[in-house]
Amino acid sequence: MTSLRPVRGTHDLVGEDLRRQRHVIETARQIAERYGYQEVSTPIFEFAEVFARPLGETSDVVSKEMYVFTDRGGDQLALRPEYTAAMCRAFISGAFGQALPVKLFGAGPMFRYERPQKGRLRQFHQIDIEVLGAAEPLADVEVIALGARILQALGVADEVALELNSLGDPVSRQAYRSALVAYLADHRANLSADSQTRLERNPLRVLDSKDEGDRAIVAEAPLLDTYFNEESQAFFAEVKAGLHALGIAFTVNPKLVRGLDYYTHTTFEFTTTALGAQGTVLAGGRYDGLIGMLGGPQTPGIGWAAGIERLAMLLATAPESARPVVVVPVGPASELAALALAEELRAAGHVVDYGFRGKVGQRLKRAAQQGARYALLLGEDELARGEVVVRDLEQGAQEAVPRSSLAARLAG
Repeated sequence: MTSLRPVRGTHDLVGEDLRRQRHVIETARQIAERYGYQEVSTPIFEFAEVFARPLGETSDVVSKEMYVFTDRGGDQLALRPEYTAAMCRAFISGAFGQALPVKLFGAGPMFRYERPQKGRLRQFHQIDIEVLGAAEPLADVEVIALGARILQALGVADEVALELNSLGDPVSRQAYRSALVAYLADHRANLSADSQTRLERNPLRVLDSKDEGDRAIVAEAPLLDTYFNEESQAFFAEVKAGLHALGIAFTVNPKLVRGLDYYTHTTFEFTTTALGAQGTVLAGGRYDGLIGMLGGPQTPGIGWAAGIERLAMLLATAPESARPVVVVPVGPASELAALALAEELRAAGHVVDYGFRGKVGQRLKRAAQQGARYALLLGEDELARGEVVVRDLEQGAQEAVPRSSLAARLAG
């Protein structure tokens, strides 16, 4: 029955998969907090215009991938395909107050209708960092450093490489755009169909085409940095100097671009080949024009997003789940006392499982299957003596321990 299976491109997160993703989120959350970022959670659906306006009505995300629906009130809504626009909408709505800059961290599910593949699903998850209201190059350095610190803490820093570029300020970018369009127009007939469309709508996107024919043409295209004015050159130089000062290695990739007009200056990606073909695990850039485009005050912004699924796949080992202690009543008369003991130990900070049925042997077998370290047996004799039998499920040995010192015994 198809309705009882997960929808294509989604899956149930359980066991090791869930532990890996939770480890990624918790690690990122702790480090973001260390950098002074406040955690926020925006709704998983917004008015469709929140995403359609900044991403562009003709973009693949909006035209092909965004989950859009009309609710009972007639409003057109969209499931969240990315975090940045939602964070900016919350900023415009006044969610974060007036003091600038605002440093934000988020983690949660995103939704895009695309062909499911390794590390890419229709419901996927991201961690997200945004700094709103900081126009200084050192803000760019900090958000990149924060990303690098998270990757290091996850133990995957050696699996990724940082690529960096600058789009320049709007004046430099427009000058370059005109030169690029003129160059590509001379090669229009040899461009792929997708790039011919991009040439009309979003010419900078041709630079990151994966088509081999396009790449050969792009290889001879004008370079963006040759059109930088002094302000753009100085901004990029300060970003690079900041990364050098922090010991963060990078490679300048002049073809690393963002096609939308509200992006300016810094753009960057942490990429890996550890998952097969080169793929991006964390990417971001400066978007000084986005909040103004959405109808808010002109406010600079810089941020990044990282795919939790891909980061989880890069982890060398899955975090272990906590090994429980299992309380086993010996006979019906001790069931309530055993339940009370389990609650007492939980209050003391122990992970405790209490089965609800089965003979002692069956409960001990289940405890071993759960990976429990100890089984605590409590019968009438133990109750009378104020003791608990502690059985080591690895060694097979057991001992009677006074109830008053049980918590300390388990902690040791």
